[in-house]
Amino acid sequence: QVQLVESGGGLVQAGGSLRLSCAASGRTFSRYTMGWLRQAPGKEREFVAAISWSGGNTYYVDSVKGRFTISRDNAKNTVYLQMNSLKPEDTAVYYCAATTRARATIQYEYEYWGQGTQVTVSS
Repeated sequence: QVQLVESGGGLVQAGGSLRLSCAASGRTFSRYTMGWLRQAPGKEREFVAAISWSGGNTYYVDSVKGRFTISRDNAKNTVYLQMNSLKPEDTAVYYCAATTRARATIQYEYEYWGQGTQVTVSS
């Protein structure tokens, strides 16, 4: 079992940056692949980025490649999402999630979820 708590969301102008953090409880954080997914109003939850347990492999949806960076610090039980060059279409609730799978790029592959943090990008 792992519990996840996101932070770092907020309101930012287009072109700005935010860094999301996800703090995990439990001693086995390093065993999980971690992901960030988002859900905009009226839309399905979509995959944004994922990082393997070691941090050696990362995956991104095409729309954020070159703008977002996922990273993790296993000593701090924390995963991050650095978001640069934000666009209004990035507006969504961002969720941190964990899975025992080696790779996961759809929501149904994730087993544990945080409560979400709102990111709003104004034009």
